[in-house]
Amino acid sequence: MKQSLAGLSLAELTELLKPLPVFRARQLFRHLCCGTRSFAEMTDFSLSLRESMERRFSLYSSEVAQRFVDRDGSVKLQIDLSDGARIEAVLLSDENGRKTACLSTQAGCPMGCVFCKTGSLGFNRNLTSAEMTEQFLHLQAAAGSRINNVVVMGMGEPLLNMTELRKTLLFLTGQDFGSRQFSKRKVTVSTCGIVAGIRELAENGPDVRIALSLTTADEDLRGRLMKASAANPLSALRNALLSYQQRRKRRITLEAVLLGGVNTRQKDVDALTVFVQGLDVAVNLIPWNPVVGALFEGAPLRQPSRAETDGFAERLRKQKVNVTVRLKRGRGIAGACGQLGRLSDTRV
Repeated sequence: MKQSLAGLSLAELTELLKPLPVFRARQLFRHLCCGTRSFAEMTDFSLSLRESMERRFSLYSSEVAQRFVDRDGSVKLQIDLSDGARIEAVLLSDENGRKTACLSTQAGCPMGCVFCKTGSLGFNRNLTSAEMTEQFLHLQAAAGSRINNVVVMGMGEPLLNMTELRKTLLFLTGQDFGSRQFSKRKVTVSTCGIVAGIRELAENGPDVRIALSLTTADEDLRGRLMKASAANPLSALRNALLSYQQRRKRRITLEAVLLGGVNTRQKDVDALTVFVQGLDVAVNLIPWNPVVGALFEGAPLRQPSRAETDGFAERLRKQKVNVTVRLKRGRGIAGACGQLGRLSDTRV
């Protein structure tokens, strides 16, 4: 099998291309970052060098199997990996035309959150840094224009793949990425609450934003909805967030997926109000995006009504909690939060 090049760092490419001079590695790196799709397009290389590289290397280890476009402009890519695993990555566009790349870090997910489609798939494997970076490059080609933000909120739990995640983040935010380099404040990593991973980010960086999928601050209910909370109780999780904030000086986003009749009680308002005290946080409320067959303790999950969502938000605001209801994007292609993993054909 040929060595694939996309997603490799400049240092890795320099080593791989020896004894060619370093400037050749820089040229190749720029082509890859710009989304060049074939060696034939690299006309700043001689024909003999292009042919030699094509014999030795492939540009990508993955390929886009299917592409789906929602009415709201969102794009979902189903991507086949070299070992036959399939993952999904999403390009979201807001009302101002800003584009956000949503990347996956695992094929499947071991967390098993009851409201998440990916969690129902089980865990296959961690992705390599190159496979994560290739997702970005595939989305960049689909975008047709500059991507403004990156969120690591796709399939999998990012903080359980820390070594490869860190390499990806350093690639996207590093100077080698040139004019496409992302400011660290434009990159967000979402976690369901892996305490050791949050502390690792606090201590060793990189200094990106983090978002916590909290769902509820009621310990008992959270444990029934999100099995990860058994090993990561809320007290330890809150202390880890405090440590992160003290070290990194960044606001943290708390995400609460609202499940109709489950976590929209006054008890949830009160628990969340207590949890955020002393933290600099913004709370995003996410009305549950439907997942066929999702059950909670034997009963089908349902979306909260608009009145239920607005009422929950208003009760939090009365407690001086900074809260926003997130817009629903990508639902028409099963590309919204919690829906990734419908790996057969997605009907638009």
